[in-house]
Amino acid sequence: MTSHAYETEALIAEDIDAYLERHQHKTMLRFITCGSVDDGKSTLIGRLLYDSKMIFEDQLAALESDSKRVGTQGGEIDFALLVDGLAAEREQGITIDVAYRFFATEKRKFIVADCPGHEQYTRNMVTGASTADLAVILIDARKGVLVQTRRHSFLCHQLGIRNIVLAVNKMDLVEYDRATFDAIVADYAAFAESIGIEGFVALPISGFKGDNITASSPHTPWYDGPSLIEHLESVEVRASVDGEKPFRMPVQWVNRPNLDFRGFSGLIATGSVRPGDAVRVLPSGKTSTVKSIASFDGDMAEAQAGQSVTICLEDEVDCSRGNVLAAADDPPEVADQFEATIVWLDDEALLPGRGYWLKLATQTVSASIAEPKYEINVNTMEHLAAKTLELNAIGVAEVTTDRPLVFESYADNRALGGFILIDKVTNRTVGAGMLHFSLRRAQNVHWQATSVTREDHAALKNQKPLVLWFTGLSGSGKSTIANEVEIGLKRMNRHTFLLDGDNIRHGLNKDLGFTDADRVENIRRIGEVAKLMADAGLIVLTAFISPFRAERQMVRDMLPDGELVEIFVDTPLEVAEGRDVKGLYKKAREGKLKNFTGIDSPYEAPERPDIVVNTVAMTPAEAADYIIKAIGQRI
Repeated sequence: MTSHAYETEALIAEDIDAYLERHQHKTMLRFITCGSVDDGKSTLIGRLLYDSKMIFEDQLAALESDSKRVGTQGGEIDFALLVDGLAAEREQGITIDVAYRFFATEKRKFIVADCPGHEQYTRNMVTGASTADLAVILIDARKGVLVQTRRHSFLCHQLGIRNIVLAVNKMDLVEYDRATFDAIVADYAAFAESIGIEGFVALPISGFKGDNITASSPHTPWYDGPSLIEHLESVEVRASVDGEKPFRMPVQWVNRPNLDFRGFSGLIATGSVRPGDAVRVLPSGKTSTVKSIASFDGDMAEAQAGQSVTICLEDEVDCSRGNVLAAADDPPEVADQFEATIVWLDDEALLPGRGYWLKLATQTVSASIAEPKYEINVNTMEHLAAKTLELNAIGVAEVTTDRPLVFESYADNRALGGFILIDKVTNRTVGAGMLHFSLRRAQNVHWQATSVTREDHAALKNQKPLVLWFTGLSGSGKSTIANEVEIGLKRMNRHTFLLDGDNIRHGLNKDLGFTDADRVENIRRIGEVAKLMADAGLIVLTAFISPFRAERQMVRDMLPDGELVEIFVDTPLEVAEGRDVKGLYKKAREGKLKNFTGIDSPYEAPERPDIVVNTVAMTPAEAADYIIKAIGQRI
């Protein structure tokens, strides 16, 4: 029977209002299918859609036609084609993107995410798992437990999925052999215990033949457990658990349609709230009382986890996007340093110390990741030493943010414990993470207020603080020009200090090498020193290659607006190499000097520098005069 016919008969057989009322209050289960490549995930979902009569007549006709054209199932229906919608997926017979599908039974509604099995698409799998209540981990009965089985199981556990179904698929291809099934379950059970999975439900199935999908199969008389759909209909969903936790609502926006109404809109992450409840606004800690709860359908007497509402408070407290409304007597933590598990999702490796955007709920802050404490081997669960994290690597590291975050551990609250990392230059999502806890030092270290301000320091020197950041290739003339500029500023009775790359590496940064990660840390330290000197009222000149745009932007973000002047010493590589005063280019060309900028390490030229000087057309003295004239009104 088609979906259309099924729905029509139901509407004829009973009162429409009663029918809609009954289906409106069904619970919703979100689950994913995951595992290794070609374990039958898409076929299983296609079978669920087909057996639950969620396929319309035109879809069924197209499916039958496509199945004959593709010919992968010997003329029978290829259920995977219902889910694999991309042309590349059908051509290769694999899943690439996460495919979300909806279906329903008489007892429950479902949203299922078909996650790709290829290692290179792990980031897509993490996306699907982040909102799931349950994971169906498929294993090809012919192949057993594979690397991706372990990887996806570990990620599901780390992402807080506690309902695990081990679906040993393609049992028809091993003659429904019980010994094969038992051996796979035993192998998986040993691995699951090692990563902290406390329990799982194992089913012998065939997505293609339909065994144990919606009903018990006569081919497995030795199995007396539930069918897959029976288990999915009865398992507890996360929404009911979240509803028992303390009230938390990240504020998405301030609803201010007129002068008489001011409310704070958002999705309630956990708990419930009623008018009259005492709430706390974080991170400020201000308290108030709920005046009313508005929704699309009118004011509410109570709102619960999973509902989007607008909360009006009795008092005019300062609250905006990124703040969190919480139960006044049981608020979440606020901190700026954490330990976290990080899944790296980008082709370019993590650069410890580099600034990334961190998004957690409605909060967006700048964050840096320390060198990982360790990387996790998903096969053995061994903790491996690591300097960075490569694509699909999973590790534990410390995270530092530029301002306090309202958070809870991911184990307690997904909404306030899960985050993503975004590259500041490319806007690519490069990582996902789960917060464990705040670091003790984050609670004990506070900024000490001083009576003499940075404005006082500058006034004593009769100048405005400024950081002149010279960037360019080695041999471009940065240090020479910076020195000429400092001489010119001295003649103008300006108080200055010149930080030179080579000089700094003799002391403050003598422990750093020239890898990308070390270059990032080199510039981070220089930025902090330059900021302190600017706070003292000085005009600071820095002459560093500083090859990466992200780190130059990081230093700019450390300072007040307009206080950093990026000066691009624009010298072509062949000209800089031709000078080669220190013989560094020669060594780099001979392979004796690794990670040399311009040869085997990249230089990212500024896209919008404040000042550009060309040392081919200008002498150092002319370039210095040009720079001093350009900044004349600012000092």
